[in-house]
Amino acid sequence: MRYRFFPPFLLFFVLFPFPSRAQENPYIVAYDHYMEEPGSLEVEYFSTFGTQRGGNDFHAFWMEFEYGATAWWTTEFYLDGQTTFHDSTLFTGFRWENRFRLLKHEHFINPVLYVEYEHISGADKILKEIEGHDGEADTADSNAVARREHKHELEFKLLLSSTYKGWNFVENTLAAKNLANEPWEFGYALGASRPLRLKATPQYCNLCAENFIVGAELYGGLGDRHSFGLKDTSHYLAPVAAWNLPSGWTMRISPGFGLNDNSHRLLLRWGLSREFSGFGELVGHLLGGRQ
Repeated sequence: MRYRFFPPFLLFFVLFPFPSRAQENPYIVAYDHYMEEPGSLEVEYFSTFGTQRGGNDFHAFWMEFEYGATAWWTTEFYLDGQTTFHDSTLFTGFRWENRFRLLKHEHFINPVLYVEYEHISGADKILKEIEGHDGEADTADSNAVARREHKHELEFKLLLSSTYKGWNFVENTLAAKNLANEPWEFGYALGASRPLRLKATPQYCNLCAENFIVGAELYGGLGDRHSFGLKDTSHYLAPVAAWNLPSGWTMRISPGFGLNDNSHRLLLRWGLSREFSGFGELVGHLLGGRQ
């Protein structure tokens, strides 16, 4: 089944560009400590192609709308969907994410508190994080069967991030609670990245080395409250790369490779994002909030 995804509202952002900042990180699963600029909106599209033993391969996709509410609070709204080959295409739910920076100034280790509410169906396959005993078998059901399950979940993360001599190192721990009286589930994500060159070129340049950031992510599940640990969990190692264009667009790609028999053999992720500085101020003017 062919699926085309280009929301008409994105045309507004293409035709009416905003000033933006560059140097987005390359991570897709892990998070660093950097927050969205206050009043700025970042619009992102991501895809995950997953191989599936015992079922059909799939292409999951999601839109993100990330807004800098304050210097210490970033809020984000997700819309999820997926196409399972030789099956169907579904809208699978939404997520509301909030990140709170706990320390005002830069430190050697910078903590951020992450809180997310998920309202998704069992057919959701974006695999934005791996938690509990999540494994490849969980995504093998047909869409008609999987969509019958509905999940209301709260997810908490402690995001730790450090920057040293151009390198960024992140360590994320995850605890998730399905509100349908399910046990707490746990997971992790680790990452490291660095620009290919630290010193910026003075002239406008698309292909300069400083515009490319490369690194790797390692992520997986850690069981649940009744069986914490690595038994019957899945894990992935994924190189990551981001290309930050001077125009404000960022492209990301990350092929993730399963590290055990519970994992998908391949999760190929890619994404495109654009940040719009001053979006909050513009909306205020349009709504007559400022003269």
